[in-house]
Amino acid sequence: MVARTLKMPEQNESRGSSPPRAQRSDSATSVVLAMRQLGVAGLPRNYELFYEAMTAGSKELTDALSALGSRPSQKQLDEIAEKFLSRSTEKLVSDAHREVTTRLDEILALLKKERHAIEAYGRILDETSNGLSTRQEFTSEFLEKIVNVTVAATRKSLEHQGVTTQSIITKSSELHDVKLKLEEYKRLAETDALTQLRNRRAFDRRLTEIYASNRNITFSALLMIDIDRFKTINDRFGHPVGDRILQIIANIITATAKPGTFVARTGGEEFALILDGFGEEACAQLGDDIRQAIMTAPFINVASGANYGPITVSVGTCMATQAQNPDDLYTKADRALYSAKSGGRNRVTRFSSLSDGNFTKNWQLYK
Repeated sequence: MVARTLKMPEQNESRGSSPPRAQRSDSATSVVLAMRQLGVAGLPRNYELFYEAMTAGSKELTDALSALGSRPSQKQLDEIAEKFLSRSTEKLVSDAHREVTTRLDEILALLKKERHAIEAYGRILDETSNGLSTRQEFTSEFLEKIVNVTVAATRKSLEHQGVTTQSIITKSSELHDVKLKLEEYKRLAETDALTQLRNRRAFDRRLTEIYASNRNITFSALLMIDIDRFKTINDRFGHPVGDRILQIIANIITATAKPGTFVARTGGEEFALILDGFGEEACAQLGDDIRQAIMTAPFINVASGANYGPITVSVGTCMATQAQNPDDLYTKADRALYSAKSGGRNRVTRFSSLSDGNFTKNWQLYK
């Protein structure tokens, strides 16, 4: 049965906090296996769709995918993604935002209630003090009444404070859990299931942020990487090997770039880095460091001894100052990448090195 390949998490499994890296890796592996069994192409949007179905617990989405049977068309998958994916992600984030707002309102209501209780206690003390200061004679009965009123008011105030304090602690803990849940939903919405890098959605958002300030424009750059002849690798060794190669290359890129660098998988075999604080020379040097690290990495199956390497990549770079807006920056970095491909592959090309003129892509170079 197709439904068995889309194994859902247990109902009592907590999804409030971020799962450990090992657990996320296991989830990604399950997604890959399920897609492979169904004959689904290893495209980023397909990984995202199946990852959502298998980790977020959406029965409607799971049923829709299961109903397709094996070897679904890409059009069918895209229609399901259009119907469920953005709506599901937006609803999860929206619901979490609403929970955060509700918990904050509850805490504010408790604090307001506590303030009124303290004010009432203060009025009792003031009235008692005024009664003592204006009375000329004090009988034992009067003093006993004063003491009883004060003790009762104090006890009530302390009990109320204790209840309020415990309620605030509980609500604060709930608020913390909801905030963690919200952060996890946002992370899932912007994570590529196969490589655990940022996905195209996160990349588009981050690219737009570059042009939000002059400082970002001055010190930012885009570096694009495409695996050479990746289609040949998939055709020769199969998609499981191709998936593993994508994961290894993602790890090499992340390890070569300095910590905190924004790295995304933007297409089937395409990656992008948004660099901050890099000049053009340093940007090109990082691209070449990544290129060499991948070219010299061993792509060997330890169990079988099969050697899938060497594997090379082409790199294109463009400084933010060389473009007018996010789309222009992407287009120009892509032109540099295409130039690296057409120039023989396994090289780094800067946009500034390209001559102006007509530009027509031959998409066969990307296969």
